[in-house]
Amino acid sequence: QVQLLESGGGSVQAGGSVRLSCVASGYTYSRYSMAWFRQAPGKEREGVAAIDKGGSTAYANIVKGRFTISQDNAKNTLYLQMNSLKPEDTAMYYCAADSDGRSWSLRFWPLKYNYWGQGTQVTVSS
Repeated sequence: QVQLLESGGGSVQAGGSVRLSCVASGYTYSRYSMAWFRQAPGKEREGVAAIDKGGSTAYANIVKGRFTISQDNAKNTLYLQMNSLKPEDTAMYYCAADSDGRSWSLRFWPLKYNYWGQGTQVTVSS
C-alpha cells in the first residue's frame, strides 16, 4: 500500500524559509515521478515543483528561484526547500506520486498523480 506522509509545515514570517518533507512507503520510491502541489482556500490545486525518476526538475514560474525540490532515494523522501516566502505562498502543501508513468509534460497536472499525501499547512505572515 502506497503511503505519502508530509511534514515540516508551520507558520513563518515573510522572507523566511521552510523545508517540507514527504516520506514514501509501500513502493520502490525511485521508480516514480513526484511533485509538490499546493492549495489555498477557495483556489484550485496548483503544481509548484516536480521531479522525475531521473532527477530532472521543473518549477512553476511563481516559485522559480525561491523553491527547490530534491529527493533522497535512500530515505524514500522528497523535499521542498522554500525560501523568500511570501504571504501568497500560504496554502496546504501536498506531495504526489505518479506510479503509472504518465508523460512528464503533464507534471503540473493533478490528474497525472495517483497517490497523494494528506498535506501540511504553511502559513506566511506579512
